[in-house]
Amino acid sequence: MRDEAAPVLGEETAIHTRLLRLALGIEESRAYWANVDPAVPLADRVVRAFEERWFGAKSMDRVRTLLGYLAFRYDVFPPALETLRRWRAMEPASRQVICHWHLQLSDPIYRRFTAEYLLERRTLPDATVDRPAVARWVRQTFPGRWAEATVIQFASKLLSAASEAGLVSPKRDPRALFFPKVPDLALAYLLHLLREVKHTGTLLDNPYLDSVGLGGGAVDQRLRSIPSVTLRRMGGLTEIDWTYPSLTAWAEACL
Repeated sequence: MRDEAAPVLGEETAIHTRLLRLALGIEESRAYWANVDPAVPLADRVVRAFEERWFGAKSMDRVRTLLGYLAFRYDVFPPALETLRRWRAMEPASRQVICHWHLQLSDPIYRRFTAEYLLERRTLPDATVDRPAVARWVRQTFPGRWAEATVIQFASKLLSAASEAGLVSPKRDPRALFFPKVPDLALAYLLHLLREVKHTGTLLDNPYLDSVGLGGGAVDQRLRSIPSVTLRRMGGLTEIDWTYPSLTAWAEACL
């Protein structure tokens, strides 16, 4: 099946501050996928999530915040949420990069930080990053938008999320820069999802692949191990054949 799917969903473009209340949230996301019923309205989920301890011993207010933010990351892409609910045997490395990609999709600040700023840092002789440098990037990229205390908080949360995603080393500055492991199933998930989502760049040249070290054509080699996607390049033309017509169909067959 040729790549003729028409994207109807889109990555978030409006600047917001949700990252300040929830960074990557890998364990919170895992609990959400395992328990959420999309048919239940968001307002009705809070009591159930609190009483059933989806997120452990979190307060009612914190549960309400988590549910709202996780819905913003996952419910807006119904085929993705259904796939993640089905994917019970997901390995930790897949969960890490999938949470990273969904945070990128839902947060343009994190998307730019991980796919632009961190990549620029990799080109420097001292390929590290620290909180003061990230704070400078926030000030320069979004001048006059926030008070200094909020800028510092953003710097901390961006580093925290990137650390959870396996992009930077944890805890102490200066932070070393890494690329996380991207399992074949996780990469296939991303490509099938992006096929249905309006996003920056093209299917094979975008912030999502760039951020994990698969930009600049590096993804071509990896596609050889993904049977559901066949890539052919002929001169300046790129042709993609898909075994399954949608993310949902792929999930039903492969998970």
